[in-house]
Amino acid sequence: MANMTAPDTLADGVKADSRGAVRVTTQDTGKLEKPEALETIVRIENFNLFYGKHHALKNINLDIPKNRVTALIGPSGCGKSTLLRSINRMNDLIDGISYQGSIYLGGNDIYAPDQDVIALRKHCGMVFQKTNPFPKSIFENVIYPNRISGERNRRKLAEIVERCLKRTALWDEVSHRLHDNATALSGGQQQRLCIARGIANEPDVLLMDEPCSALDPIATAKIEELILDLRENYTVVIVTHNMQQAARVADYTAFMYLGEIVEFGATSEMFLKPRLKQTEDYITGRFG
Repeated sequence: MANMTAPDTLADGVKADSRGAVRVTTQDTGKLEKPEALETIVRIENFNLFYGKHHALKNINLDIPKNRVTALIGPSGCGKSTLLRSINRMNDLIDGISYQGSIYLGGNDIYAPDQDVIALRKHCGMVFQKTNPFPKSIFENVIYPNRISGERNRRKLAEIVERCLKRTALWDEVSHRLHDNATALSGGQQQRLCIARGIANEPDVLLMDEPCSALDPIATAKIEELILDLRENYTVVIVTHNMQQAARVADYTAFMYLGEIVEFGATSEMFLKPRLKQTEDYITGRFG
């Protein structure tokens, strides 16, 4: 992961020490919006997931607010990515998976027996830890999901490309070379291209699994700025190990440990005045 210095955009009252660990201070958090006061786009109810006999997710209950950024934090192996991938059922591709409970996307139970998984994934864009542009042109990378959906109108596809590249702050950089191979882009540009591809179908939710872990600080800053812009149109759920990143971009944060949600709430409230000592110990770098 890129070693990032503490910028000015950390939540008010949140400090970072010389080691980069976030230090909790105090402030009045009474005016923060509570998650339960907002419209929920993803509701997870009593959700359990097993890899064979291994109980990976344990009785997860979580309401993810619409048009906000929610971060999943916690030590390696705590279930963050597994939970993220449960929201678009990508874990279905793994042998030996079983689950109990429900996850609702806009009131639709995505684990219902009649759920069309392909249709579900049109509503849940996905951005991975490692950039994965296809060995195609920049243009074809962006509209790949739309071609899969059957869109053939060239004018409409061109409009989608321009819209998505503008939303990801790439248009000015690549508009003159849309037919160049996407693999020639820099790492940060490739990740923004993958985000553009992720929103091409206008999903309800954009899932991001450690999207900045392989990027340098400058590229990371651009992605973080983009995430803040994207919440105007999309709900963003991001997995991150970087406490400073969670403090910068997330409206709400869920702290996970050993497959369970330990604490969930407004990010500034959690970082400034966590309810549980276990949460404070993790945020301040005492373990994990």
